[in-house]
Amino acid sequence: MTDEDSESNLTDSQTGDENELPVIQLCGLVEQLSYGNSVLRIETEMFEKYYYKLEPGAHRHPRLSDIKVSSSEFSQLRGKRKPKARLDRVITLTVDQKCELVQKELEDTKEELRHLRANAERDLQDQEAIIEEAEIRGAEVQKAVYDFEKDILETISKKKGSILATQKVMKYIEDMNRRRDNMRDKLCLKNVSLKVQRKKMLSQLRQKEEVGEALHDVDFQQLKIENAQFLETIEARNQELIQLKLASGNTLQILNTYKSRLHRGLEMSISLDKEMVLRNELLEKVERETVQAEEDRAKAEFLNKKLRKQLAEFRAPPVMAYVREKIINTELEKSIKTWERKVEIAEMSLKGYRKAWNRMKTTCEQLQATGPPGK
Repeated sequence: MTDEDSESNLTDSQTGDENELPVIQLCGLVEQLSYGNSVLRIETEMFEKYYYKLEPGAHRHPRLSDIKVSSSEFSQLRGKRKPKARLDRVITLTVDQKCELVQKELEDTKEELRHLRANAERDLQDQEAIIEEAEIRGAEVQKAVYDFEKDILETISKKKGSILATQKVMKYIEDMNRRRDNMRDKLCLKNVSLKVQRKKMLSQLRQKEEVGEALHDVDFQQLKIENAQFLETIEARNQELIQLKLASGNTLQILNTYKSRLHRGLEMSISLDKEMVLRNELLEKVERETVQAEEDRAKAEFLNKKLRKQLAEFRAPPVMAYVREKIINTELEKSIKTWERKVEIAEMSLKGYRKAWNRMKTTCEQLQATGPPGK
């Protein structure tokens, strides 16, 4: 069953029951018919356009959109259409023919778009050339005005009414005319060379067209096959390029990560170097204090031995001498206890500094063993 038969049956059933349907369904049917009519109108216009391209001298029939029918005429046509809907069978185009017409219309539209794009590009190039020429001309005019003001106006303002100023103005005008004549000769020579080059290119293009006309269908088929192969190769290369871009992006992210880790490692190394310098200075200070304490301890020990020797060799001195020596001995014992306390404190400080130094040394050895981050 064709579209015409289904439409006629649908119209017959709708006209028979239109008085029984509600308003909402009638509106839906009207919208459906309007949409179908718009699709048919577009197809009809496209087919008419294709027909008039094939036969330009054919008489143009009025379009469906140009036909105006009154309500009474429409009811008469609808009443007349009922018995004839199933009898008159209009010969319609097949789906293949419609597809062929649509493909032809699409190709014509693409060709028109290509011509329009080419014309637009050519116009754009012309306008860009005009703008470039205007910019160059404006720059030349500005340069000429600047040179004239610099060379002529300053001289005229200094020497008003003098013959030298007039001669300088005339010389400037003659130089300008001479430069323009030289430029005109150069442009004429360039125009002649461009014309010769254009003739050569036209002859080469004509030869290529003649060679192209001499090609056979087999050559065109071969060219199509080669073109398809090249397109496949280009597509494969494009996919490969996309993969390489993705790999490059991933590599760049990894590189940025390693750069950030390297930056943090360098900052840590700099801070550790500063801390090592401070600790070395502190260690040198502690070592100097330890040496000084050792010297003081040796001196105190020597004095203590001397005093103990003297105490061992002591022979019952007089009472007053004993009292004086006792007082001196007490003071010396207090001094010894003070120095021993100082020595203990210094030894405890030395132990703490040695432990800190051993920890720093172990940390540096671990960093050297693991190597810099990112490798």
